[in-house]
Formats: sequence, C-alpha cells, structure tokens
Amino acid sequence: MNLMDVIKKRRSIRAFTKKDIPAEMVEQLIEAARWAPSAGNIQPWGFIIVRNQETKKLLTEAALGQKFIEEAPLVIVVCADENRSSQGYGLRGKTLYCLQDTSAAIQNIHLLACSLGLGSCWIGAFREDKAREALKIPDGIRPVAIIPVGYPAETPKPRSRRSIEEIVHFETY
Repeated sequence: MNLMDVIKKRRSIRAFTKKDIPAEMVEQLIEAARWAPSAGNIQPWGFIIVRNQETKKLLTEAALGQKFIEEAPLVIVVCADENRSSQGYGLRGKTLYCLQDTSAAIQNIHLLACSLGLGSCWIGAFREDKAREALKIPDGIRPVAIIPVGYPAETPKPRSRRSIEEIVHFETY
C-alpha cells in the first residue's frame, strides 16, 4: 500500500478485538514516531506504553468516560517536554512548537498503525490533571494525546472532506 492509500484508509477506530499487539509492533510504532520532524530537531516527545488494565481504566476516567480506551490492548500516551522545547525557543517553544512536534509524531503512529493492519484513535478530550496523576507525569511534561491501539473490530466508512477549492488560497487568504 502506498502512502496516499494509507492516508486515505486510516480511520479513527473505537472498537478493538482482544488480540494482543506484539512488542515488535509497538517498537515499530515508536520508531515511526521518533522520526517525525521537530523544531530545531529538539525531539520533545515522550511515549508512555500502557497495557495494565487498571491504568487504562484511570485513563478512561480522565478521558471523560471513553470506554474504548479500556478495551484496546495497548494505549500510547504521547507527551511533550515543554522544558526541552523552551530551552531552544522560549515561550513559543513551550506553548506551540512542542505541540506541533508531538502532533507530527502522533500522526506517524496513526499512519504506521494503519499500514500494519492496526486501528487507533487520537484522543485529545481528556483531563490533563487526571492523566498526569494516573501516569505519574512530572511537571514540565504535558500529556498531549491518548492513543488506544489494537486490531480493529469495526470498519468505519470514509467521512467527507472539504473540496480543495474551499481550503486552498493563493498568495493571500
């Protein structure tokens, strides 16, 4: 499958089979994430791999009751090291670049997961304080996304996209 096919095939998956994900696949997902671009090559990301059922339950609570988190065999929590980014770029690094950088890493995880026959979902709706507490995340490290990963138990249909004419502007907005 070429890259554009993977991009078009990827869906947010919220139902998973019970089949476990081998450690080698998890390593591949993290390898894809760490090759994402980052401002000044600072690489401000960190990844928490969660398989423990009790921890997944705490993440479900932090994520406003999104139960499919508990049902996924694997959850990857992507964090941004605000301090690392701010050392290179001050306030803009802390408040923007570290989020952009981790977002690129998150997208790489989703695309590789899809290409490996896995499903994933980008969860940004969660209470940071609860996720931080559940995962013992220190100050200066910000949880950016919770990503449940597993073999899909659903095949969502493609959703519509805005036309190119609607979203592209030349020279000025």
